[in-house]
Amino acid sequence: MASDDVMMVYVTAPSRAEALQLGRALVEAGLAACANVLEGMTAIYQWQGKLVEDDEAVVILKTTAHRLEGLTARLRDLHSYDLPCVVAWKIETGHAPYLDWVRGEPGKS
Repeated sequence: MASDDVMMVYVTAPSRAEALQLGRALVEAGLAACANVLEGMTAIYQWQGKLVEDDEAVVILKTTAHRLEGLTARLRDLHSYDLPCVVAWKIETGHAPYLDWVRGEPGKS
């Protein structure tokens, strides 16, 4: 993977407030170009031997491969979950000017 590959990062949070805090912190730190917060998700999962069903919010972050390690480390520091969901995938194609903006310095358009 090239360091300037554009990445989408999917993160879940226990509330809209925490999701907003995470997104804001990562964009302000220059680790993500953009954060989208979606609330109203229900998560169903096994945790410590129990079936759990919780309301959550989602943060979708746009970043680059070279920022991903720092973004993930900062998320682990800020997140309230013991084991936060942080998964990323490479964007193969898209609107070239937008992808160039993500690759550029966050906060500069």
